[in-house]
Amino acid sequence: MARRLTARGQRRRQELLEVAARLFATQGYHPTSVADVVEGLGVGKGVFYWYFSSKEELFRQILADAQRDLRRAQRQAIADEPDPVRRIEGGIRAAISWLDANRHLFVLLEFARTEERFAGLIRQGEDQAVADALPHVKAGMDAGLIRREDPLVVAHAILGVTDHLARALVLDHGRPADDVADAAVAICLGGILDAATARRRLGVGGG
Repeated sequence: MARRLTARGQRRRQELLEVAARLFATQGYHPTSVADVVEGLGVGKGVFYWYFSSKEELFRQILADAQRDLRRAQRQAIADEPDPVRRIEGGIRAAISWLDANRHLFVLLEFARTEERFAGLIRQGEDQAVADALPHVKAGMDAGLIRREDPLVVAHAILGVTDHLARALVLDHGRPADDVADAAVAICLGGILDAATARRRLGVGGG
């Protein structure tokens, strides 16, 4: 529902999004009603329906805004970095830091994966995340900093490791985000084999 909003209207709309996101994360999407959202903000249902046509539209907007904000945090983290490998590292660290700071949104993104009506939006976000990582991966390969592999596979692997470690260790087990980011960077950039074993098993670097 596209409306031309005043500054006050934009603030009210953002308040609805923020209150709803917190409620969805704590109570669950299905149990939370429009009545719960407006009660949480202290307004009537008419205010809600001025900005959103349904609870589903509201939730989709929350997901889209979260994905956009995560990408913005990553772009800001690497904006002035010329080294493509350091850009990849900065993107990993920014993602885990954002997910840690916005755990309630992380919960909603994870839930959305399981709901067919929202899963497509999550897949689009993941496709965009891979597309964002690809130029840095390719630049690293062109500079001889990253070994030659299918860059699409490498970009997906980076996303997969980062997302899974953040979910399993930060969200589920409460590990410090910086420690998890260190582990994600080490795995994505260095793999799981030490240098001597990598040379012996993979034939990297001769010997």
